[in-house]
Amino acid sequence: MGHHHHHLGAADGDRRVAQAIAVNLGLTVAEFVGGVLAGSLALIADALHNLSDAISLIIAFAARRIARRPADPSMTFGYGRAEVVAALINYTTLILLAVYLGWQGVLRLINPEPVEGWIVVAIAGLALVVDVATALLTFRLSRESVNIRAAFLHNLADALGSVAVIFAGTLILLYDWRLLDPAVTLLIAGYILWMSVAEIGGVIRILMLGSPPDLDGAAVVQALAKAEGVQDVHNVHLWLVQEHEPGLDAHVALVPGRWGDADAIKAQLKQMLASRFGITHCTLDMECSRHACDGAQLFGHRAAERPDHSPKKPRPT
Repeated sequence: MGHHHHHLGAADGDRRVAQAIAVNLGLTVAEFVGGVLAGSLALIADALHNLSDAISLIIAFAARRIARRPADPSMTFGYGRAEVVAALINYTTLILLAVYLGWQGVLRLINPEPVEGWIVVAIAGLALVVDVATALLTFRLSRESVNIRAAFLHNLADALGSVAVIFAGTLILLYDWRLLDPAVTLLIAGYILWMSVAEIGGVIRILMLGSPPDLDGAAVVQALAKAEGVQDVHNVHLWLVQEHEPGLDAHVALVPGRWGDADAIKAQLKQMLASRFGITHCTLDMECSRHACDGAQLFGHRAAERPDHSPKKPRPT
């Protein structure tokens, strides 16, 4: 199960992110000024969300540059996870922002204030255009990076928020329904919170060295255990070295009499892992049947009782 990605060039990708940063910062200033003049909490909320998007893109831009640095003695796996760390920062900030906006919305529901509907509609209309433009700039990059994907989803959320603000401003103009402004603020806050909580789990999974979500770890172990010349597989570690690079580390015990074929069996196993599962970063510790680990657990590295569903093959007496 390989992974196929059509990557933009580094320079082209950086240029798109820089353009997205510029338009988001310009929109943030316009929305904040308009929100203060109109007395619209929803417009100020959208401005703060756009500011968070701009900051998110700035972090993403810096992380992209850092991630391209080669491995060195102090960072032997390289710097690719800089983008994952940036995504964690961005989502955590968004969760805090959503809580703050929700609190402000509740306060405004209790004590509603007048809102200038025309300013709200005009600025939100501009925001919608800019949000769509920014989303288009980052769409292709979003398929390559969890960090840029976060920024892309933020801009989609902004576009929906702008539509909601336009709707609320129009009804305020027509019917003076002032409670719609804090209600829309609560909707925007709720959507930001839902989106961030849904996405942050995958980022934490990578940083916690969890197995790739689109890879069946049990199937990988079964494929190794059933290969010709293999008696047992244990002490398996399966993780993401980088966002799109699965890694595997395992001990492979050979059947009696096959130690002379260890190199050939290892090469066949690596070829199988690459072709079937897209695993090209792997370390296989080959063991002869006589000196194989006793009592080793299937996953992890500590000695432990093997669970009943282990694919271990019986050793001949």
